[in-house]
Amino acid sequence: MRFVPRFTDGQAFPHALGKIVCVGRNYADHAKELDNPVPSEPLLFIKPATSAVPLEGALDVPFSRGEVHYEAELALLIGETLTHATTDEAERAIVGIGLALDLTLRDLQTRLKEKGHPWEVAKAFDGACPLSDFLALSRVPNWNALTFELEVDGELRQHGEGSDMLFPVPTLVAEMSRHFTLEPGDVVLTGTPKGVGELTRGATLHLTLTGGLDVSAHVAE
Repeated sequence: MRFVPRFTDGQAFPHALGKIVCVGRNYADHAKELDNPVPSEPLLFIKPATSAVPLEGALDVPFSRGEVHYEAELALLIGETLTHATTDEAERAIVGIGLALDLTLRDLQTRLKEKGHPWEVAKAFDGACPLSDFLALSRVPNWNALTFELEVDGELRQHGEGSDMLFPVPTLVAEMSRHFTLEPGDVVLTGTPKGVGELTRGATLHLTLTGGLDVSAHVAE
């Protein structure tokens, strides 16, 4: 079933889900935990709409393809077309904030990177982007004050703060619009903090975001 973006207050979003534009290594501590260099400019990649599934209930994870790692991220819902946008234009185009998991086939990604090959198949497979509903924005929030957390089986694994992003939300979205026109229904993932790890069968996930978003899911056996 195709993921349909919607708001937590029940308000419908009038556009279908588009592409999901992501950034790698937007938290310095996460880059270091994977022994990757800290980037001097955003490292961008795209997940297709077909990778999105609801971030609630049971998650069907492709364990047959090797280790699957979770990466909790702040997600932004785009409501206006952006091309070569200013940071002010980028901020005004964000109509919702939510949570996402950037699921990664880590073994496969590592092998592809070692060969210098593209690694979309490790990041963009069907089900690779569980997404929550979005908190509707009536005004531009204080991005630096936003925090989100992921617990796995009751243990805190990730804690992210907007103030720790190497490329803050307005800068990141504006930069993305220089390379890819962003359209209503597109979603931006803003990077993951340290603490990523392997998902296991039957694991229970609990994610929270400043503003009252609270999502629970579990990994199918």
